[in-house]
Amino acid sequence: MTRQLVLPVHRTVPWGTVGSAGAAGLLLAALTRTGETAEGLSLYLLRAAILAFAVGLAFLLDDPARHTTGAVPTPRPVRVALRVALAVPAAAAWWTVALLLVPPGARPPVGDITLEAGAAFVLAVTGAAAAVRFSEVTRPGLPVAVGLLATAVLAMLFWPGRWALFVPVEDERWAAAHDRWGVVLAGAVVLCAVCAVEPVRRRIRL
Repeated sequence: MTRQLVLPVHRTVPWGTVGSAGAAGLLLAALTRTGETAEGLSLYLLRAAILAFAVGLAFLLDDPARHTTGAVPTPRPVRVALRVALAVPAAAAWWTVALLLVPPGARPPVGDITLEAGAAFVLAVTGAAAAVRFSEVTRPGLPVAVGLLATAVLAMLFWPGRWALFVPVEDERWAAAHDRWGVVLAGAVVLCAVCAVEPVRRRIRL
């Protein structure tokens, strides 16, 4: 049954939106090659590229036919997992290209920045899964994308320094910040799994 679902699910994934966001992200990553000033801003441009692609992933669970597929025999967690599984190779390929676009001398530590990227990508999908679980929307992508952008900006501006996440490579808090990124990633994965179950049904009042 799962194998038979792969092609239909693939056709419903909004690849155009995800691809457009990915293209914008790669453009940002490519700016690191335009001069010494841009190389100095490579970490920030790469983080902006991550955010751009994460915004695209927020649309991964958009499904105009959501309410007509609610009664199908395949559980929703399986359908969500299929969408995520289809997106993982695309995200991995996109991230590889984004890293290669950054000049080696200006590239931040690959493992740590990959952790940031993974956390951002999972958070985007988690937001979409939560919107599907707790609301009746069929296209959660736009509000989740807006919320993701707003959260990223507010976090960079107002997140307490002692729990800093967005720090430069030379900052002594870099290692501790990425310990926190690991916690964020783990928490997002757990929350995404919880939100992937069948949506909460509203009680019918007699």
